[in-house]
Amino acid sequence: MSLTSDQMELREEDIRKHYEAAAQMLAGFDHTPRIARGKDVAPAAERSSGIGTRRRFRSTTPGLVTRSTARPEGVHLVERIEGAGVEDPLVSPVQANVLHGLRRALAIALAVGETFSEAAGLADLKRDNLAGSLSADKKTAFSALLAAEALAVSYVFANATSFLLAPHLAETQVEVGEVEEILTDNAQLALHGTLWELDQDIAALVSSEDRLVACVCAFAEQLMEKLALRAQNAPRLEAFVGARWKVEADDLTIDGFTPACAAKSTTLTMSFKKPNEVVGNHIAKYQAMKLAKMLMAYDFERRMNPFAEMGGFIFTFMGDGAPGTGKTTLIQMMAGMIHDYCQVAGYAFRYQNFGIDNIDSYQGKSGQNAKSFVSNVLDPQVIGFGTIDDIDQIAGKRGDRQSSAGQQEVTAVFMEAFAGANTVVRGNCTFGMFSNYPENVDDALRQRAGARFLVDGPQTREDYIDILALLMGKNHDIALGDHDLFEAQAIQKAVAASFKGHNRPHEEGLLKVFERVQGQVGDLDTIAKMGTYLKAIQEADPRFTGRAIKNITDAVKVRAMDFELPDEWMEQPDLFLTKDYDTKKAMIAELRVPITTEMVVQEINRYADSEFRYADKSDEAAIEAMVRDMGRTEAAKQRYLKGKT
Repeated sequence: MSLTSDQMELREEDIRKHYEAAAQMLAGFDHTPRIARGKDVAPAAERSSGIGTRRRFRSTTPGLVTRSTARPEGVHLVERIEGAGVEDPLVSPVQANVLHGLRRALAIALAVGETFSEAAGLADLKRDNLAGSLSADKKTAFSALLAAEALAVSYVFANATSFLLAPHLAETQVEVGEVEEILTDNAQLALHGTLWELDQDIAALVSSEDRLVACVCAFAEQLMEKLALRAQNAPRLEAFVGARWKVEADDLTIDGFTPACAAKSTTLTMSFKKPNEVVGNHIAKYQAMKLAKMLMAYDFERRMNPFAEMGGFIFTFMGDGAPGTGKTTLIQMMAGMIHDYCQVAGYAFRYQNFGIDNIDSYQGKSGQNAKSFVSNVLDPQVIGFGTIDDIDQIAGKRGDRQSSAGQQEVTAVFMEAFAGANTVVRGNCTFGMFSNYPENVDDALRQRAGARFLVDGPQTREDYIDILALLMGKNHDIALGDHDLFEAQAIQKAVAASFKGHNRPHEEGLLKVFERVQGQVGDLDTIAKMGTYLKAIQEADPRFTGRAIKNITDAVKVRAMDFELPDEWMEQPDLFLTKDYDTKKAMIAELRVPITTEMVVQEINRYADSEFRYADKSDEAAIEAMVRDMGRTEAAKQRYLKGKT
């Protein structure tokens, strides 16, 4: 992949010249821990009787009693890794991969540190300091720049380690806990502290070889998170965060305190469905098919999708319907379409589902799982599709005492990720939330779903004939009868009829509001009249807020893009997929249709119908639960009184 205009090349010769220093660091150095405590690891063999078993000397001299008297510890990562979990005199491929990855990451970090030092003026201050000519007025700036370099070098080391070892990760997971030995006196001391703590974690947690890569990667992730938080308030980092470096040999992009992810696809084992195998669900199917093609317009060089820039891209959507109406089939259809398109284009596709098994009893782990899920799907180097099936069981309502701490953590993470202050929609991925009972989802989280896919399954007589014929298969001789098979599933005709059905609301409560406003102002053919209708909806349901209006206008913009990218554009990459960003944007703009009042009214009714439906179900469910509780209480009281007489 070539350099973009905002990237600088980190030359291979500038990296390789640090190989020797990196190898020496891995081979061994002494470090005295200053913040962290060493873990309980197997003690090294004694060199002579008594040494290594004596208690640490504690000074009784006033003023020195609080000074650390820990002896320097020899850190030998090469020996530690070569002896991690195996009893074999030869280095295994896994151990070799880890050692090579760590050496490469250290060399990249040292090269970036050198570049940062020159750009920030730190190199000159270092030379003055070595010569003893550093003036007093520059000492404060010197210390601040040394700390900035330490943060930058440590982060690049962790980032490169995670990136380089990601392809070697298996299913094994290792919990390393919080990283503590973060030192910012200078870059070398920072790396020594980091490698000392990594050595401690490997010694304590790696009991078998399959845990080695997982341990190192988990440590790198924790280190990046801690350093990014520290960097938020650190000065003198402009030369690091304001530049982007590209390591061509590894396809690694270093972009400040943003983690790089290896652009690799996930292996899909699901059974894909074709669009004609999804019966009913016309609007949901149509929007899913459009969204699958929209994702393919993403430009990896610009890291932006023309649909996201022009409006009309669906970043999050909610699919709801009764059990058995086809939500899983819809997921299989959409994932299959994106997978096939990505194979044609040569893009990396990553599908991930966040399920109930990701909720953990360990405090904070559920939130970490949710963050990892979101980060994997958001990776700008892949086309991503993330699904959260049965979200009502996974994300808890705030204030609900029946929700576990893990469910509350997940809710907080998803709310921040889907519409938080730091949310950036690039258009390379989409998240689908699915539920049989969306009324049980937290209101604020549910409203972060920009589009609503009503998964209502087969509805008409023709739908039921089609689905029966489809599921029966071909191993029979039963005649079809008087019916045009799958004619009712002709998507354009079915969608047009479905959208037209939303000219008036479906829910009884909303229909009353609609008829009252229409009786007062007439047909909703101006923005002022539509605004009056929206205010009346808000008076009927206080949860209908500004976010609801944004979701409606986003849905209207999607309707303005009410066209399917031609199939041949997906089948022949040179027609569209491989063109530059501006050409793609111009091609899409030519297909856009004007927004009409009918579109706006239909989308208001579609969205408001769903909110009224959720509210009515939620209230009715709560009332029924209270009635059952009261009935049980009354029956228990009668039985109790009968037993006393």
